[in-house]
Amino acid sequence: MADERVKRLMGETTAELVEKKSRFIATVRPVSNEEEASAFIEEMKKKYYDARHNCSAFVIGESAQLTRSSDDGEPSGTAGRPMLEVLLGSGIRDVAAVVTRYFGGTLLGTGGLVRAYSGAVKAALEAGEVREQRFGVRLRIRTDYNSVGKIQYILAGKNIGIEDSKYTENVEMTAIVPIEEYDRLCTELTEATSARARFEEMECLYYLA
Repeated sequence: MADERVKRLMGETTAELVEKKSRFIATVRPVSNEEEASAFIEEMKKKYYDARHNCSAFVIGESAQLTRSSDDGEPSGTAGRPMLEVLLGSGIRDVAAVVTRYFGGTLLGTGGLVRAYSGAVKAALEAGEVREQRFGVRLRIRTDYNSVGKIQYILAGKNIGIEDSKYTENVEMTAIVPIEEYDRLCTELTEATSARARFEEMECLYYLA
């Protein structure tokens, strides 16, 4: 069963922290698969080729089915994993983060590194636009003209917009229905139209509510 709601980052976002003269530059970007995440990480390494470290983490899949992190030379567990924990805790999915460090000459210690890397990712996420997506079914509804008003009324009462309507011998409407309301809605429409409404599941998808 897919998660009913997930969060998405709407575009690339950045933030910079300075800790004891070390610069931590976080770049966070939406990605759709592991290949895109890997390409993004390589892009950042080339952009910041002169930096001491380019640590990374990403989360792929609505249920976080695939996660990866890299300390890129920092002490184990002080960079990539804390970055990944921030991404997972945010609820945002299909997202990758790279934190670039320019060493300032002073060692930060394990705790300082963890705070700096996780803090940079948090700051970047806070600077970006995050929107929630719902999981639903794109539904095609076919009915006669007498039932159109009833269907429109029920859909409007549930804040379900009609994507498309076609008027020929009968009427065909398309709408995206939240998965948690799907069965109940079909029953309600069937009863309201005396079974004159017919339904076809076109696809399951995530959509911006």
